[in-house]
Amino acid sequence: MVQLSYARQGAGPPLVLVHGFLGGSAMWAAQRAAFSATHDVICPDLAGFGDSAALQAPETVEGHARLVLDLLDELRVESFDLLGHSMGGMVVQEMARLAPGRINTLILYGTGPQGVLPGRFETIAQSRARFVADGMERTAARIAATWFREGEAAADYPLCLALGRKASLQAALASLTAWEGWDGRAALAGIRARTLVLWGSHDRSYNWSQPEMLWRNIPGADLAVVPEAAHNVHFERPDIFKALVGHFVGDRARAATGE
Repeated sequence: MVQLSYARQGAGPPLVLVHGFLGGSAMWAAQRAAFSATHDVICPDLAGFGDSAALQAPETVEGHARLVLDLLDELRVESFDLLGHSMGGMVVQEMARLAPGRINTLILYGTGPQGVLPGRFETIAQSRARFVADGMERTAARIAATWFREGEAAADYPLCLALGRKASLQAALASLTAWEGWDGRAALAGIRARTLVLWGSHDRSYNWSQPEMLWRNIPGADLAVVPEAAHNVHFERPDIFKALVGHFVGDRARAATGE
């Protein structure tokens, strides 16, 4: 069985953090440290990305979801709180569809229910051609800059750039194929986990229509819009991100520790 690489820290109720496109588990280092006092924080590297870059990436969102669930099976983690960012938000929506009884709380962060975004800046075919023509290094530099309000001047841009360069071209192209074949809108009404939709008000990767669709169609979903942040809220507004996520998953953690 293929096993994803992962980072893990802390003790308590499991909290699984799933990164997005051209990301990796290293992007969650500050969150691992912050939440490890109350949670067993598990951060997988999706196939083809981060420390799993040598693995063949699936060409479906469901394929990524099954690999993360397989990892959690190997770690004997039965139930967990779950957060997915960007493409990772698509992955965790599929996990919620495949294994609804295992997810206690669900946080959909900087993401939406459509693989092919309406009004996208370029077609998937154009993105595929640019990856091949420009290569991973130039493409990662271009994309990572859009995740921050300050672009390449952002303090955490170099980390995101390094993670993007670490990804395989196969994984990047497979991701584009996965997006083309995925639409999670029909499954939203069936999500039963307590859900928080979290979005940065200056996000250029997912416009407001995407988090709004999640919020309005997932039964009982809560919404948090973070000001002065783009796609990477956890880098640009870390204290607010920590407070929102910590509060949302905190009741269950406190119950487990008896506090």
